[in-house]
Amino acid sequence: MDDTSAPKSPALRALYWRSEILQVCYWLRGEGLGDTVDGALIERFLGVDAAVGVTYLDRLVEEGYLERDAGGYRLSPQGLQEGAAEFALSFAELTRPSHGECSADCWCHASIEEAEACAAERKRPTG
Repeated sequence: MDDTSAPKSPALRALYWRSEILQVCYWLRGEGLGDTVDGALIERFLGVDAAVGVTYLDRLVEEGYLERDAGGYRLSPQGLQEGAAEFALSFAELTRPSHGECSADCWCHASIEEAEACAAERKRPTG
């Protein structure tokens, strides 16, 4: 497998794989699927050759995002924080309210009556 979707510039490619790897580590940890990753797991989830993946994993250890573990690599406290931020950023478009949905500070959250009025208002045809 190769990393054809990664940027061609070495600096951008390093940032790309840092983001991708930290997100996978964060996701696996959050889903209770394990705290440790290795080259084979990175290959399975990200499609980059395991040997190339280990190169990026080692770089993330040097940068303080990962720590070596007997079974592979795990998020450091810095990596956990950055992984959470990267994961949230990647899914921000999917988690924000869409057109017509209320925001957290909408007046409809004040009471049941206001919520019913807001829902009815959103169902009314426009124009």
